[in-house]
Amino acid sequence: MISKSSLLREILITLVMALVIYFGLNFSLQNAVVVGRSMEPNLHNGERVLINKLAYYFGSTPKRGDIVVFESPEQLARGEDYVKRIIGLPGERVEIRNGYVYIHQSDGKEIRLDESAYLSQPTLNYYMSEIIPEDHYFVMGDNRNSSSDSRGGWTVPKSDIVGKAWIVIWPPSEWGVAPNHKVSSGP
Repeated sequence: MISKSSLLREILITLVMALVIYFGLNFSLQNAVVVGRSMEPNLHNGERVLINKLAYYFGSTPKRGDIVVFESPEQLARGEDYVKRIIGLPGERVEIRNGYVYIHQSDGKEIRLDESAYLSQPTLNYYMSEIIPEDHYFVMGDNRNSSSDSRGGWTVPKSDIVGKAWIVIWPPSEWGVAPNHKVSSGP
């Protein structure tokens, strides 16, 4: 027979463990809903994505091709988080010409991105960004011709990034790893 003090201790330990797990998960993970068509064909309106909030802690930095969730830019003042793909890194310029994205790196080198793994349509309009400030990122939606993104004149400070898309959790038919891609240079 279990004594009252043993039972009380077991209940207390179970509650403490549950609280530690709950707060640990809340600190490291977050659920985000994709709103709109800007990330199609990879993420769709209404899908729920689990965000790894610790992805860029402990010395790790956002990479080109990562899908990130970030606080809405001040210029838009909409109050909802955004889901976009990182295209340009600090110190670079982003140029779009003839349907391709070119990165002008700080050393003067120009690379053309191979985005064939996640884009279904080329970007139609010409664009040239300013130099991306330190600790800021240039982001674009995968549905380039229907996306409100950094081409509107804003970049995302690292401090506004909530985390990296990790797993699509809803609807069940789309369950799987989020479509982050290491973006390479094209021909």
